[in-house]
Amino acid sequence: MQKFQVPLIPNPIDKMEARRKEATSLSFIGDAIHTLAVRSRLVLSQDVKTGVLHHQASKEVNATAQASALKRIENLLTEEETDVYKRCRNTRQTTMAKHASAVDYKIASGFEGLLGYLYFTGQSDRIQELLEAGYETND
Repeated sequence: MQKFQVPLIPNPIDKMEARRKEATSLSFIGDAIHTLAVRSRLVLSQDVKTGVLHHQASKEVNATAQASALKRIENLLTEEETDVYKRCRNTRQTTMAKHASAVDYKIASGFEGLLGYLYFTGQSDRIQELLEAGYETND
């Protein structure tokens, strides 16, 4: 499987500043980072039409798949990462995914929040490591 391509933040912020960000903001940027990493990996690994790429990406960039990925990496998280994940997971949800359970949606929000936190703090290598571990069974 082609490795995930994780973007680098040009000006990372310190961990304390990142922890002060709203949990929903961390999830917002984490969703974008996850989407870009998945789409980049797919484009680099095959030469197919964008409709096919979109269909393949949607299998990985959804609440159910993200919740499954988080469950695979949960034991790899540091205490700090677990704290960020739980804070983002436990945020009151104002929207729900159409095709996911409430539990999976909350877990996915925590997963995205963790990715957002790692991105803002300049830990792209850690994002790549976690994504590869979380999606290692997907081809």
